[in-house]
Parts: sequence; C-alpha cells; structure tokens
Amino acid sequence: MHCPFCRHGDSRVVDSRTADDGTSIRRRRECPSCGRRFTTVETASLTVVKRNGVSEPFSRDKIVSGVKKACQGRPVSDDDLALLAQRVEETLRSNGQAEIDAPDIGLAILPPLRELDEIAYLRFASVYQAFATLDDFEDAIARLRAEDAEAAASESDSAGS
Repeated sequence: MHCPFCRHGDSRVVDSRTADDGTSIRRRRECPSCGRRFTTVETASLTVVKRNGVSEPFSRDKIVSGVKKACQGRPVSDDDLALLAQRVEETLRSNGQAEIDAPDIGLAILPPLRELDEIAYLRFASVYQAFATLDDFEDAIARLRAEDAEAAASESDSAGS
C-alpha cells in the first residue's frame, strides 16, 4: 500500500474494523517514512460474467431496477427492494466465488422475491424463465400452490407434535 502523501511503498496497519454492513474492512494505516496516517477500505470484488462473456462489477442497483419492473403496482417499497438486493448479494457472496454467471443471479433473486410478493415473483419468473404459453404460467402457479400446501402441512405437523 503506497502512502498517498509521500508515495512510500509501505505502510503499517494501526487499526482494522469491519464496516457497519459487514461487507468491507476499514484499516487505519501509518506511513513509516512520513509518519502520516490514512484510511483504506477493503472489499472483496464480485464480478458478473454476462451471457456474451463480458465481465462487469456486481451491482445491487441492477437487481433493484430489474425487480422493480416486476413489482410495478404491487405493495412493495423501495426499502423492500433494497433489502432483497442485499439478501441476493449475501447469497452470492456466501458461495465463495469471485465470478458469478448472470443466470445465477436470476436464480438467487427468485426465492427472496417469492417471499416478498408472489405476483412479482411470477412476473419476474415469466421473463427470466422465458414463459412462452399460458401453460407455463399455469405450471408455475401449480408449483407455488403445491409448495404452499406442503409448507402448511409441515407446519401443522410441527404444531401437532
């Protein structure tokens, strides 16, 4: 780490702290040459590999804008969308990979979006999974209903035990 003041090629870490959101580390450094202190912020980069092979930095804003279209007219706030984007990023980071294929981001969006709003989920899934016919919608709705019934049955089994 070069000193931003004298350009000396080394520095000593005086203090390290995790940032409030837990995604970065803030380090207080001191230059052994000029003695001045400065702060650095370290984050693990997350790169998205698009279908055409081009790589770009991960962006929560792109998740929000993509999901926002599916949520039009639904009772979903901007805060809800920001939390969804954060959950998606945390899921992707937990895989431990620095590069993520774009389709994997869509798959990571689906579960938290379903929890947030099932209609928005169907809208997003219909575009993401390229629904071509009404049968595709009917199949997706049938799967949702079956999963809901299964969840309700397991909850009643747990409550009865």
